[in-house]
Amino acid sequence: MPGTPREYELARAFVTLADTLVADYDVVDLLQNLVDTSVNLLDSTAGGLLLGDEFGVLTLVASTSEETSLVELLQIESNQGPCVEAFRSGDVIEVPDIAVAGDDWPDFRAGALSQGFVSVLSVPLRLRDDTIGTLNLFRSETGAMDPADIAIARGLADIATIGIMHERAVRESDLAREQLQHALNSRVVIEQAKGVIAQLKGVTMDDAFRSLREYSRNNNVALRDVADLVVRRSLAL
Repeated sequence: MPGTPREYELARAFVTLADTLVADYDVVDLLQNLVDTSVNLLDSTAGGLLLGDEFGVLTLVASTSEETSLVELLQIESNQGPCVEAFRSGDVIEVPDIAVAGDDWPDFRAGALSQGFVSVLSVPLRLRDDTIGTLNLFRSETGAMDPADIAIARGLADIATIGIMHERAVRESDLAREQLQHALNSRVVIEQAKGVIAQLKGVTMDDAFRSLREYSRNNNVALRDVADLVVRRSLAL
């Protein structure tokens, strides 16, 4: 019996993530695809992904909207929030109702509510004892997420983590640091490119990012490389 469209898309997502174990891949695009897939197929409104460097400092690497980016950056700056807590503890953190979440994360609570998010699920990107980041799914409705969706989110996050941490030609620890640092550095260039496109074309940052990704996919060029060309004014989108 044929599977549902959602089951098909989930299967394709798992296959795509699993391909990183045996083929070259763009870390930034991998993580953006992870966030996009999670938001599109699970019970969530928006998503973001934070990665930690070798010193445990978190950086925003992928998001589905500027509203999400604002909330994620707020958590990083204030060093508090469910996404930060998930990274520290290595545990899944769910907040079914941000408005009554208590006083532990006042800055996060105010910021999330101001952007229209009223519940959140934070899933650690974890391999054994190593937690390298968090996948964060924000919702515009209160209530706990369906356990099946949580399990799928954990599975997607686990495969992405394995892809990042997987050993290729050098020791696993060296590769992990290299891949993570590449992702962090790439995000800086991508944000610069978004700003250039937004200013030159008079569009939103979200539309600017979509232009970058569309060019990257249509021309089979790494997202970081497209962003670098835009920043250097060698490519106009």
